[in-house]
Amino acid sequence: MGNDDSLERLEDPAELARCGGWREEIYRDLMAVQDGALTAAAFDQRYLRREAVLVLDLAGFTEGTMTHGPLHAFLRILNAQKVCIPILRKHGALRVHAFADDLVAIYDEPSAALDAALEIHRRTAAQGEERATQEGWPDCCIGLGWGTVYAIGPNRAMGDEMNRASKLGEDMARGGETLVTEAVRARLAERGDVEFAPQRIDDVGFPFFRVEPR
Repeated sequence: MGNDDSLERLEDPAELARCGGWREEIYRDLMAVQDGALTAAAFDQRYLRREAVLVLDLAGFTEGTMTHGPLHAFLRILNAQKVCIPILRKHGALRVHAFADDLVAIYDEPSAALDAALEIHRRTAAQGEERATQEGWPDCCIGLGWGTVYAIGPNRAMGDEMNRASKLGEDMARGGETLVTEAVRARLAERGDVEFAPQRIDDVGFPFFRVEPR
């Protein structure tokens, strides 16, 4: 019996878009790049942006779900969104996207993103009495990146600095902590209200810094 090596491919941009990856026009443009009808430079011109990325994750989310159950997890997400989304918007977020226990916010400049991160930590830390009485109070971990990203995908920010901010916010930062990439540190080196403490890069593979308010 012969082997059928043919592979069915989905070539309909509208059908691909219905699966929730990118918008239909982005699929069309990517296919045009594949076919040589659109240059990479033209694609970059349409979608590349220089932006700051803030990725917020909830500390202890998996452990809390295992210990207290899914409803507890939903309450933590609810509280985080109720408190953090207004702060993110207050500091000028261009876009805010919620996914599971994450919030992603996009800013023109990393200074505004850092201001939002610092206020979030202050506001959540100040809720000591409410923490004791309200189930599922959030403790936030935040990563910040700054650089060129593609304005595509659910967050409309895909690229290296988005990946780095996600790694820092979701995997490396502890509750109440903000970690930033080298690009953010360089951009904000003159800020007098914070210090940037270098961290070990063994498990990450790129330089990053912990923000320490003065």
